[in-house]
Formats: sequence, C-alpha cells, structure tokens
Amino acid sequence: MSKLIVHSLSEPKADGNVIKITPESANWEYVGFEAYVLKKGQSLKNNTNNQEVCLVLLSGKANVFTKNETWENIGKRMNIFEKIPPYSVYISSNDFYAVEAITDIEIAVCSAPSNGNYPARLITPEDVGVEIRGVGNIQRQVHNILPENEPADRLLVVEVYTPEGNSSSYPPHKHDQNNLPHESILEETYYHRVNPSQGMAIQRVYTDDLSIDETMTIKNGDAVLVPKGYHPVSALPGYELYYLNVMAGPNRTWKFQNDPNHEWILNHKLALKS
Repeated sequence: MSKLIVHSLSEPKADGNVIKITPESANWEYVGFEAYVLKKGQSLKNNTNNQEVCLVLLSGKANVFTKNETWENIGKRMNIFEKIPPYSVYISSNDFYAVEAITDIEIAVCSAPSNGNYPARLITPEDVGVEIRGVGNIQRQVHNILPENEPADRLLVVEVYTPEGNSSSYPPHKHDQNNLPHESILEETYYHRVNPSQGMAIQRVYTDDLSIDETMTIKNGDAVLVPKGYHPVSALPGYELYYLNVMAGPNRTWKFQNDPNHEWILNHKLALKS
C-alpha cells in the first residue's frame, strides 16, 4: 500500500470526519486537509489557532460563524458533480469557525500556517474563477477558489473536473524547487471523488531521479499526498473525476515546471486545436 494515499472512512466519525491529513501525518510542513460529512442539524466547531483555514462547502447548505462574521443559508451546489462553483469561507489564525448543517452537507477544511493578516470573508460562486484548461483529452474544468491573486498567507485552493477518459495535471508538472520566478515549492493534496462512485482513477507521483515513483489506483474519497515531484492523474473511461487541491509552501505562488520528456504533448495538442 502506497504511503501517499490516505483513504476516507467508510462511515463518518461522531463529529462527521471522514479523512484527516496533518503536516505531522504527511511528514511535511504546511498543508492540512480534512473532510466532513454532516447530517442536517449537525454542527462542526473548531479554533483556527495558528492556522488559516478555507472551508469549502462541497455540497449542501449551511450557516457559518466566525468571531466577527455570520453567513446564513450559504450553499447552492447539492452534489459535487453539478460542476458549479462552491461557496467557501476563508478564516485567518486566532479565530474560530462553527458550521451548522441546514441540509446534509459535505465540507472540506483546508489549512496552512498563518500570520493572521487577513479578515474572515465569504467566497461566493461568483468570486470563483472558472476556466477550461487544456485541449482534447487533456481538457478539464477548473474552479479557482483561493488563487494567488486573492488574499491569504499561504493557502492555494482549486477544484478540477476531469471528463471520463481524460488526463489532468498533464503534461506532468512539478513545483518542488525554490527557483523563482520559474518554480516554487508547494506541498499539495488531491482529494478525489469519482462519478459513479464505484469507479476509479489512476495517479502517478514521481521525481526526476525516481526516488519517488508511485502509480496508484484511486477510489472515491481517496486523498493523495504530493510532497514533491510530478503528479499526473487520469480518469478511466465511464468515470468522471473530481479533485480538490490544497497547496501551500514558503512562497504563496504557483510556479511549475513540466516534465521535459512529455512537454511536447502540450504543444502538439495546441497545434491540433489551431
């Protein structure tokens, strides 16, 4: 079993938690990720302490409270695969959040170290940049929830829909060198969902020297750790793939390098499109 896969629980814990990744459990420094499944009327409460948090309402409707803010009846997407941007809430360090489920909900808690520089805010679907990235069988739909041009200390959050039979994070790219402005260091998690849920996908994580070289079968609810290296993923025929990415590192910028062995594919696809 790969150490880079973290499986969701088949049944939520009493507090609704189905998956938990901390810097300690991942053996890295910055990224934390949790997912919860809450029943209607159930609540989730936590302090942010020295972390900033981005709550992503994956599905359902909820009330969200922080130290100074209240947002009631937020949520529009009732199923992840509706492909409309989610509601999210950014909360800085030394704050708290409380989530009350108005309907059954799924919610992700993305976290990273923070200096407490920014106030809590609501991120509406209209605030989320939507783009179609790639062409042909490397095309996917991207929702930029917390991109680098929006305020935060370290967190970058994005979700991606990959059609059946297509590949994503492709050509393979990496961001594990402090070589700005060409490449930045970012740890990353992939939280995968598959539609229909009995399906699977394939993800590979590998470095140039192959000190890491893992090819993994991904099932619905799995999370993949990307401490370094390239990390392409493919949706198998018949199964649509969703993933939520959380990235953080010493510099809050996404600068990557493609695998030089496979970069030709991008140019080839673009040439076919033109």
